[in-house]
Amino acid sequence: MKKLITLFACFLVSTCSLKASDAYTIDDSQVEQMFSNAQLVTPTAALDMAGISTGVDFHIATSNAAMKDKNAAVAFILCFFLGGLGIHRLYMGTKTFTWVGYILTCGGIFGIIPFVDWILILIRLVDDGNISDYVNNPKFFMW
Repeated sequence: MKKLITLFACFLVSTCSLKASDAYTIDDSQVEQMFSNAQLVTPTAALDMAGISTGVDFHIATSNAAMKDKNAAVAFILCFFLGGLGIHRLYMGTKTFTWVGYILTCGGIFGIIPFVDWILILIRLVDDGNISDYVNNPKFFMW
């Protein structure tokens, strides 16, 4: 009896999925036409279309601005309270993999790595407040 019920359930699932898949079709000619009509928009092209002329490369300007906007005191406080989650690394512009690694290793190898990060940020904060070495640092260990 179990085999008969299982066979009937498989039959129902297969017929339902066939009917549902018939409703979704893609017209390849329309997709190709959309791609041929599309235009590539880069950040500098978007600024040019808006009538803004920067005169410098957009990527260089944004990376320099991001470095200047990072405050050592904010990174220090984030590392103190949310260091195990890697939020201070997210604030400093580190790639996603790094702060996800902090979470997956139970707070950066049980809190050792955020503690060392906290000490390094504290030293930089007391010294001159310049954390540009740690901004956009792709390494798991930022030191």
